[in-house]
Formats: sequence, structure tokens, C-alpha cells
Amino acid sequence: MNTQAKIKFVAIDKTLFFPTLKRRVEQHFIENHKSRYGNHSMGFKTIVLLAAYILPFVAILLIAPPFWISVFLWLLMGAAISGIGMSVMHDANHGAFSKNPIVNKWLGFTICLAGAGVSNWKWQHNILHHTYTNVANVDEDIKDRGVIKLSPHEHVKPAHRFQWIYAFFFYGILTLYWVLLKDFIQYANFIKSGLNPQTKRENLQMLAGMILMKLVYFGIFFALPTLIFHIPFGSILAGFLVMHFSAGLILTVIFQLAHSVEGTQYPLPNAEGIIQKDWAVHQMETTVNFSPRNKWLSWYIGGLNFQIEHHLFPKICHIHYPAIAPIVRKTAKEFGLHYMEHQTFWLAVKSHIATLKRFGMPRFDEGIV
Repeated sequence: MNTQAKIKFVAIDKTLFFPTLKRRVEQHFIENHKSRYGNHSMGFKTIVLLAAYILPFVAILLIAPPFWISVFLWLLMGAAISGIGMSVMHDANHGAFSKNPIVNKWLGFTICLAGAGVSNWKWQHNILHHTYTNVANVDEDIKDRGVIKLSPHEHVKPAHRFQWIYAFFFYGILTLYWVLLKDFIQYANFIKSGLNPQTKRENLQMLAGMILMKLVYFGIFFALPTLIFHIPFGSILAGFLVMHFSAGLILTVIFQLAHSVEGTQYPLPNAEGIIQKDWAVHQMETTVNFSPRNKWLSWYIGGLNFQIEHHLFPKICHIHYPAIAPIVRKTAKEFGLHYMEHQTFWLAVKSHIATLKRFGMPRFDEGIV
């Protein structure tokens, strides 16, 4: 059984912070006669982002524009698929886009537009990341992969001293790695996990569906342009890599700014697998907001600049985060909790770079390995 199946949050001192906060947030929706799900603006955003992803590819196929225009179109597709992931797929797979579970299910499959599997994403994000935020060796978002050190509890390697310089390159290959390898690695880990509720037949069906999805994905991006529209393979490959690099860079940076910055905690369970902390307090201590007044950024990244609100209420659609943020801030202050926030995007980036530098230097009690 894997470690995460044993870890529990058990507070030494019980707190009424989260019950109080939940009551106040629920009262906000009741008093304002609002649903916690999305509204028509979410439908409009979905159409815009899907169009920004699909139409440039159609133009590449039908018009065959000059290479420099094609590169711009591939970049636009990368930005669009990032927006779809953060603003549409993310809410849908949390059950927050619509009160209709069928709508959430099908919009959740928009992750396939990036060539990634929805089941594996839910496993990594909804379970491992949201439950065990910033817990080393469990939270996939900070897990040691040798090249980049995102936790103070991993060993320092010589290259880590320069990770604040090269990390952003590796961020750019994240989605490509996910499409080619990570889905299969996570599938194997899921099968071995103590949290796998599926039968052997269901696991095989999941694997078959994932392989079929990837065959269709690569067929659309490579077989269709080269065999049907006679576009040179090299041109398509270059554009495909540009799209994925831009998408990977955007997605990874946005998620890193919420947890891998100065001030966040990285707690470890004790020998009994217990983290002596209330779960909601743990979320407050491991999560940071950024650029809360930038409405354009918030629109594009699906409210992920309000990560505190998202981690406490993942089943509330992101369009409501700006309205409930003052409630969270006020309640946190009443209970003596620090509501962490960077006022601008660039302050958050600077904080992340400082964190990469700090994690890249060996502590006094450890050597470089």
C-alpha cells in the first residue's frame, strides 16, 4: 500500500475555522441568490478558448501559411489549450463547472485535446495534490524527479544550484512529457496504489481507452496534416513542439506560483502517518494567492490566482472566487491564520525563483549527493 493511503490529518487542537468559513460562504450564495456553479460567462469562455485552439489548426491545414505565421498560430494554440485546461477542464473535473454531472464529465474530457488522460489527471490533481498539498513524496506537483527540487525534504544535487535558471525550460516540456510518458507511469502507480478501487477489467479498459485516445491525438496532429494535406512532417513537428512548450510553460508556472513560493510550508507526517494539523489550516499554510486584482489574468487562468479559495472550496466554480476571497481573508484573520498573497504576478515569479534558489542550496545538515 502506498504512503498516501496511510496519511491522515489529525489536529492536536480542534479549530472552528473551516466550519465557520463554510457557513459564511454558504450564506453568501444564499443571500445573493447565486449558484456555486458556473453561469453563461463560463459557456462564452469555453467557446472562445475552444475556438482559439481549433481555428488556428484549421487555418494551418487549409491555408498552409508561411512558417512564421504558422509558428504564431501554434503559439496561439498552446496558449489556448492552457486556458482550456485551467478555465474549463479544471472546473469540470472538480464538478464545479455545472450542476449537471454529465456536462462536467464531457467537458472534463477536454484534457484529451492536450493528449493527456482524464483519469490520471484526476488521480494526480484531485486526490494527491488537493489532499496532500506540499507533502513530499505524495503531492505529485512537488515530487522529486531528479532535475528540479521543489521540496526542502529532498536531497540536493550539484545541478540544483542552477535550477532557478534552467527550471523554466523543463517546465516547458511538461505537457509533452505527460503525453508521451507520464500518463503510463501514473497508470502503473495507480494500479499499485492502495487507493485503487477498480477491478482488473476496469483497469484494462482504462488503459485501452488511454492508448486509443493518444492514437487519435497523434493521428490528428501528424497523420492528417502530412498524409491528407501534404504539409511537410518537419513543419508539423516543429509547430507541435512549439505548441506544447508554450502550453507547458504557462501551466507549470501558474501552478508553481501557488505553492512553491516563499512562506509556504512543507509538512511531513510522523511515524504513524499523521500530520498534526487541521486539513483546512494545512491548505492555508501551503497555498498562496497572486495578482488578485488582475481581472484579465484571472479570466484566462480560471481563477487560479485565487488558489486559497480553490483549495478550500474546489467544488465552487472559479468565477465566484473574487467574491468569496474577502470572506476567507476575514475569517482567517479572526482565527489567527496567515492569508498569504502576492499583489502582482511578477512578485510571485520573483518569490518562486527565490524558492528555487533556496532549495538548490544544501542545508548545513546535508551534503550534495
